[in-house]
Amino acid sequence: MKDIGLTKQRRADAIASIQRYFREEMPEPIGELPAGLLLNFILEEIGPAIYNKAIADAQARMAARVSDLSGELYEDEFQYWPRLESKKKSRR
Repeated sequence: MKDIGLTKQRRADAIASIQRYFREEMPEPIGELPAGLLLNFILEEIGPAIYNKAIADAQARMAARVSDLSGELYEDEFQYWPRLESKKKSRR
């Protein structure tokens, strides 16, 4: 399993957010330790599903971009003379 590691600050922010959610949305508040345990559970049990979806979305986006490289970046070849002729015609 890929570790969805959080920095100490992000972990603290996540725990604080869980505690706030319980304070504002649930009938009982939750302490720091239970909130940390709930966070561990979410990261281990649900985190991989979210991570995998994000990877799949990124792959799809990259594949779409790569498949359209010729459309996005294509340059017509040997255009010096046609452009020069076009410039000459527009001067007349």
